[in-house]
Amino acid sequence: MKLSLSWLREYVELPAGLDPADLERKLVDLGIEVESVVDQSATVKGGLVVGRVLEIEELTGFKKPIRFCRVDVGNPAAQEIVCGARNFAAGDLVVVILPGGELPGGFHIGARKTYGKQSNGMICSAAELGLSGDHDGIIVLPPESAVPGTDARPLVGLDDTIVEVEITPDRGYEMSVRGIARELSYAYDAAYTDPGRPATSAATELVPYEVRVDDTVGCDRFAARVVRGIDPSAPSPEWMQRRLITAGIRSISLAVDITNYVMLELGQPMHAFDLSLLRGGLVVRRAHPGEKLTTLDGVARVLDAEDMVICDDSGPISLAAVMGGETSEVQPDTVDVLLEAAHWDPVMVGRTARRHKLFSEAAKRWERGVDPQLPLVALDRAVELLTTHAGGTVDERILDLNHVTPPAVITLPADLATRRIGVPYSAERVAEILTRIGCTVTSALDVTPPSWRPDLVAPIDLVEEVARLGGLDAIPSILPPVLGGGSLTPAQLRRRSVGRAMAENGYVEVLSYPFVAPGAADAFGLEPADPRRSAVKLTNPLSEQEPLLRTSLLPPLLATLKRNLGRGERDLALYETGTVFLPHLTATAPPQLGVDHGPSDEDWQAANAVVPEQPWHLATVQTGDAAPAGWWGEGRPATWSDAVQSARVAIAAAGLAEDRITVRAAEYAPWHPGRCAEILVDGEPVGHAGELHPAVLEALELPKRTVAMELDLDRLPATPVTQAPAISTYPPALIDVALLVRAEVPAAEVEAALTAGAGDLLESVRLFDVYASEQLGEGVKSLAYKLTFRAADRTLKVEEAVAARDAAVALAAERTGATLRG
Repeated sequence: MKLSLSWLREYVELPAGLDPADLERKLVDLGIEVESVVDQSATVKGGLVVGRVLEIEELTGFKKPIRFCRVDVGNPAAQEIVCGARNFAAGDLVVVILPGGELPGGFHIGARKTYGKQSNGMICSAAELGLSGDHDGIIVLPPESAVPGTDARPLVGLDDTIVEVEITPDRGYEMSVRGIARELSYAYDAAYTDPGRPATSAATELVPYEVRVDDTVGCDRFAARVVRGIDPSAPSPEWMQRRLITAGIRSISLAVDITNYVMLELGQPMHAFDLSLLRGGLVVRRAHPGEKLTTLDGVARVLDAEDMVICDDSGPISLAAVMGGETSEVQPDTVDVLLEAAHWDPVMVGRTARRHKLFSEAAKRWERGVDPQLPLVALDRAVELLTTHAGGTVDERILDLNHVTPPAVITLPADLATRRIGVPYSAERVAEILTRIGCTVTSALDVTPPSWRPDLVAPIDLVEEVARLGGLDAIPSILPPVLGGGSLTPAQLRRRSVGRAMAENGYVEVLSYPFVAPGAADAFGLEPADPRRSAVKLTNPLSEQEPLLRTSLLPPLLATLKRNLGRGERDLALYETGTVFLPHLTATAPPQLGVDHGPSDEDWQAANAVVPEQPWHLATVQTGDAAPAGWWGEGRPATWSDAVQSARVAIAAAGLAEDRITVRAAEYAPWHPGRCAEILVDGEPVGHAGELHPAVLEALELPKRTVAMELDLDRLPATPVTQAPAISTYPPALIDVALLVRAEVPAAEVEAALTAGAGDLLESVRLFDVYASEQLGEGVKSLAYKLTFRAADRTLKVEEAVAARDAAVALAAERTGATLRG
């Protein structure tokens, strides 16, 4: 919300020459988030002066009327300026920006030749100075209001300071001049005049227009007044337009501008109806399902049974508290106006605004809470402004249907503020602070909140006010004592270790939103029965294009890969750790829990039954070169084996030994059937790795041979207690063996057989060569392994090592059909 400092000064006596930096600091100390504090005089740079038009020469022969003016700007010689506006005459006072100046938006002003004449500067309109949206003509100042050559900024309102603040959802009263001025009176200990003080008018027995409220929960107060015979052509005063435009509200017409102005000033949203367009009495009720209403933005909306509407005999004419309807809006020729000010249920308004995606200025205030005592005050203010600037006759009858419930009394323990804040506050000091913000406080600290503070509902809310106005800087910063035993859990340690290992092996971590599009399953080629197709759908997603929660890390991770490829990167290795969301397909609706008692064990079980499983996964993707090219030689492209190796690295970082890992061929979307590996630990599957299917890569527009891996880290066994290894001081015996096996036999199975057959003397086994040729025969490959034998208590004899080697080969032959290559 943006407001001018001059407007705030009308209700709070702020110090003269207020420093913008000090003002910002005071607002922050009050808990108000400040976006900016801008001195408007600096938005127009250079000379902005008053000028008197001496002569006007009409230039012809151009597509539009052009005038060549001689203007007195206080210099000995008149200033020559070319201008296209027609709303001024010789002798008028105008606003001139001199050469070298700069208008808002970075528009520099210079001396140049245009339309065959030399133009030195510009005669300015309100729009060019950023004061309004009016481009129809330039600013004409009142006669004799200033001497030519004097600074024009004070005359057009550019000597003001604009304050822009962000209001938190619990402090709706601050979304007005009334609320911000009240807050500043606390900060500067200054006198405050409340523009929302009780209205002098009251409801009359006869009403100006028949209104019936059918739902006093959705609308607990409805007030209205009528003004007849206004001048429909009366413009909004310039000062009002400036303040509206500063707040980001477009000037429309006098009646509508007044309702917006009162909303900004008091915080009470209002609506103006054209009385001649209403058909019969008004009814305030809930909408009937399926009813339609075309709102002021031209959108035809289908209403929900929870929406509140204002109706006449023709049906709904306004979406209550959010936006009016087209059929009853004020027209350019409106002469009779019905002004409405009501009080609506904040919950209803918030849900209606989100349902229709219609976050009007009124709705923003209603969902935060509006003072229910303001309707008559706002009507009095609106009637005063309307009759002052447009004439008309005020109907003395006043409608006020009031069902407002007074605020509940809150009992505040005398020592609660001291205990919660850590600063000693006497009961007298607490009562003083709460009285200052408008509360009624008895000697026993029974507190009645003011009507404009619906956020004060519990003792702790009052404690927050004591801390805020008692001075946040007075609260000491004391670190709490550190309790023992606060170490990371095993799961947290594992996740950190795995992430560190991936980074150390060249992968770059990314963090993706866990949302995917409905077409992701099709793009990945998942079978109709694949459980990963069953995804949780969000009721209120951030993006309608991605309403589902991911069942795999790969869709958003591959989207990140594609985005980086589009930015010119070619060699990429990315990883991500995070949760996936696997719904219980047999789950029923969650239980409806009340607030009168805590949930039972059965309630917890029923509620947890509908919460999706959320295992922690790790995924990697890689494309381009795994090893870069350079003067040392060609690069090595990433292959499926790099994806498998990333899984081995992760499992090792999780604290599991290499011999517990098994890698075997598999078919699993979205991987290539012939280049997909299933990763097992202790014989249990934990993930897959390999090259992605060409059809998937084509659908996702990714490079060929892109590889990926995904592991379920939660399925990994617990990390065993690490035993210190026994290091033998005796020399090893190194023996190489080359075995011929069928091409489809996994190397891991051969390695497992060699390990089992070699016995306890085998220290390690490593595959160092894979070879296939015509000499070996079709469908046959050669696997060469390096076997390391060592005894812990002696030097091995050659015969012992050879015997262990032969036993290993024999078992490999028995299990896999391997033969020793000659």
